[in-house]
Amino acid sequence: MPSEKPNILFILTDQQRRDSLAAYGNDWIEAPNIDGLARRSIVFDNAYVTQPVCTPSRASIMTGMYPQTTGLIGNGIHLRDDTPTIAEMVSDDYLCAHYGKWHLGNDLIPQHGFEEWRSIEDWHLDAGTSTRKEHRFLESDYNAWLRTHGVEPPSDESYETWFPTADLSAELTQAGYLGEEASRFIREHAESPHGDRPFMLFTSFFEPHPPYTGPLNGLYDPASLPVGPAFMQHPDSGSLVNRLRANHYLSGGLNPLAVKGGDIHDTTTEEGWRKLRAQYFANVTLVDRNVGRILSALEESGQAGNTIIVFTSEHGEMAGDHGMLEKRSMYEEATRVPFFIHVPWLTEGTRRIEGSVSLVDLVPTLLDLTGDPVPGHIDGSSLAPVLQGRETLDDNDVFIQWNGYGDRNLGNPAINRMVSAPWRSVVTGDRWKLNLSHADQSELYDLNTDPHEMRNLYYDPAHRDRIRDMTARIRIWMHDVGDTTPLPAV
Repeated sequence: MPSEKPNILFILTDQQRRDSLAAYGNDWIEAPNIDGLARRSIVFDNAYVTQPVCTPSRASIMTGMYPQTTGLIGNGIHLRDDTPTIAEMVSDDYLCAHYGKWHLGNDLIPQHGFEEWRSIEDWHLDAGTSTRKEHRFLESDYNAWLRTHGVEPPSDESYETWFPTADLSAELTQAGYLGEEASRFIREHAESPHGDRPFMLFTSFFEPHPPYTGPLNGLYDPASLPVGPAFMQHPDSGSLVNRLRANHYLSGGLNPLAVKGGDIHDTTTEEGWRKLRAQYFANVTLVDRNVGRILSALEESGQAGNTIIVFTSEHGEMAGDHGMLEKRSMYEEATRVPFFIHVPWLTEGTRRIEGSVSLVDLVPTLLDLTGDPVPGHIDGSSLAPVLQGRETLDDNDVFIQWNGYGDRNLGNPAINRMVSAPWRSVVTGDRWKLNLSHADQSELYDLNTDPHEMRNLYYDPAHRDRIRDMTARIRIWMHDVGDTTPLPAV
């Protein structure tokens, strides 16, 4: 531990696949800044979200608790006032700042221990779902910033539905705004009245979350873009909900929210899928360029030597694998994300951590690294012993869930019905994955020999005892965290 409290720079992206970075085998993407950070960080090989959709996963990252504990089991639910975030758990020494996507209630005002705040969304004001009546005429900082650059944003649309036709330059995207504002915070901190306090800055990017378009659309050639064996492959042996979603997308269907905003793609042809995928990865590069601005500001400010840096994403993106788009699936593309952490007094070069880990462990890990106590109500466990090389993740089980909360139309009534079914999943230390649902066809995958999850082994008699053992692990975990979701008989 350093003699003084370390700063914390937390960089969170939205909907970024694990295989979008060189640290995880991508040898063609232009992401030199994030990849450079990975080269001086402790890189976790297999990091999983608690639930593959925005609000539940984000709440776990901010609180160290599973979705059923926070109560945020789907999008559109507010984080309760009495549920503390990490900003309310670290010592009062810290100046806590949150810049970017919040998605845990009212995006517009500082809350839950964060003193500095930059908001990027206010589209939900008219719906009244996330903003109190007395705040309904406030405006996001991003929208006000756009006006200073000659752009008039709509107040009744989300960035997701407005952006496809906005024709914004890279500098005027939400990523560009956060790159500028987070860099300014870091540069000015040392000279500010709070300069004697350590800072904790959460920079939460919206990108590369869809729409699958952006100012760098022509960066990658769709025809030569590498794809894996699951690309455009219908999940014939998978669950009904996955088969229904693949049917929808492969036959030309799109996310209704995307259609509303004009984010239209031809998903009946490989050419159309490849173009969509290339544009998705271009938005990863857009984020990288702004991460570079932030990291440069940190170096120039002289604070890098005492700053912990965390990089991860709140969930992944299917991007055509298994014939699907977006998230809301237990497949690896949606649940497994990049995750690495730079700890100046522990990190010299890249060190890889094998095994599997959950992002629910982030809060207790950071509290441990700052020397602050870890509250007893937290579900996650500190990874500090793993970072220090005193423990491994060899026998660590990771638990993922889907809570059957239908937050919006996903394409057709059949999909909407089946997506309401809850799931519980475990990835065991020996890299097997069991997905259980009492209302759908369960799944078993050997991630060692079938990393792309092409063969569902759930009904193979040779694996009945393995399924019983893995189910027992899920039941014990559910008991420990107070989860009463029904499971199928095994």
